[in-house]
Amino acid sequence: MEGDFIKIRKWLLPLSWLYRLGVSFRNQLFKLGILKSRSFDVPVISVGNITVGGSGKTPHVEYLIRLLKDSFQVAVLSRGYKRNSRGYVLADSDTPMKIIGDESYQIKQKFPAIHVAVDKDRCHGIDRLMADNETKDTNVVLLDDAFQHRYVKPGINILLVDYHRLIIYDKLLPAGRLREPLVSKNRADIVIITKCPKDLNPIDFRVLKKVMKLYPFQQIYFTTIKYCNLQPVFIDDNPSEKPLKHINGKNILLITGIASPKQLEIDLEDHTSLTTLSFPDHHNFTSKNISRINREFDKLPEPRLIITTEKDKTRLENTEGLSPEARKNIFALPIEVRFMLGKEKTFNDKILSYVRKNSRNSILVKGKNDHRTRNSNHFGHRSGTIIFRDN
Repeated sequence: MEGDFIKIRKWLLPLSWLYRLGVSFRNQLFKLGILKSRSFDVPVISVGNITVGGSGKTPHVEYLIRLLKDSFQVAVLSRGYKRNSRGYVLADSDTPMKIIGDESYQIKQKFPAIHVAVDKDRCHGIDRLMADNETKDTNVVLLDDAFQHRYVKPGINILLVDYHRLIIYDKLLPAGRLREPLVSKNRADIVIITKCPKDLNPIDFRVLKKVMKLYPFQQIYFTTIKYCNLQPVFIDDNPSEKPLKHINGKNILLITGIASPKQLEIDLEDHTSLTTLSFPDHHNFTSKNISRINREFDKLPEPRLIITTEKDKTRLENTEGLSPEARKNIFALPIEVRFMLGKEKTFNDKILSYVRKNSRNSILVKGKNDHRTRNSNHFGHRSGTIIFRDN
């Protein structure tokens, strides 16, 4: 059921109250205009959440990339969490993961024709994308995990909410996982309830819409997850991808270094015998971790496989020490999002319409910067779970 993975540490609620004071004070400074938000002469779409941990940001950013890349030059800008670099970095095909972070690295490897950059200062990052010769052809900027970065005023603000960690049931840090008070959801133009079970019935959707208490200008969508073909982590040892049905009946060692792996565990358990090794989000695997993976894999009876996530693949493929048998049998399980209730076209049309109307190359907006800035703020504004199928 919705919100079923939330755990509230009630003894920390007094600290959450203090945390609320600090966050609310900052938000008030933006509301009063003491801290300024900037608009840009390029379509900017922000994808983020108000919780700590995964809500499906990267798969939704990838969905937007697929939607836009054939008609527009797309740039993705993130802060590059846990990278070993500072300032603005523009990725190329040879940029190491440690320089731009695992999520940016994953996106660049999957979509080499788009621009991928990292910068903690998102305003500076957009300025560089617009000014530098390598990237000044950018038609649209996708901000990854930028809901809290209020110095940028995106044209579309997309808030992701994990179905299993609904923000309406959560509390602020450190008692809960909220990074902002619940009222902050009102800044969103679009709210997407992610990781929904495939078998939700119509009354479930109506209840979710009601409990989220959104304003009329805010649009709500629901997405579920589809698994794709298994991708080998070490191509030299196993160059071929496998159909999803390859996991059926196997003894699986699941390795995850993501914030919210529980749903993945639930879905795999329906098809396999599962052993799980869970590490912290964005975990960098050590030689000790690799030795443990080898031991756990050796314990499994045949037939056996190692399954990991795409994000973990980017870190594991740069490690050493996995046994030859483990290297040959370790696969990443890519995921894609699917819109429910037949709303994919509605969502796509909203995004495409916004980008076309606000493109720097649009005849409708050329030479009308002030008009474009007003219209880029919002659309109509005020002041079990995963589908198993073969690709």
